[in-house]
Amino acid sequence: MDRPEPNATWDAGDMGCGELIVKLKLKLRDELAAGDILQLTATDPGAPEDIPAWCRLTRNPLIYQDHPIYFIQTKE
Repeated sequence: MDRPEPNATWDAGDMGCGELIVKLKLKLRDELAAGDILQLTATDPGAPEDIPAWCRLTRNPLIYQDHPIYFIQTKE
């Protein structure tokens, strides 16, 4: 699958997934509109498991993933 065109980008670097998830939630809620796409860069070793799990739990679609790059769409 090709990478989608993001509405915003965020480089979280090696931020641990606990802090990353809290900041990700705020970014999606406060900085993006419904249906927008965030390109997230997260190099934390737990990200490949934690980010998809968080997306499933919150129903924010993970539309592309190739660690350390993740494209997350805000839920409608």
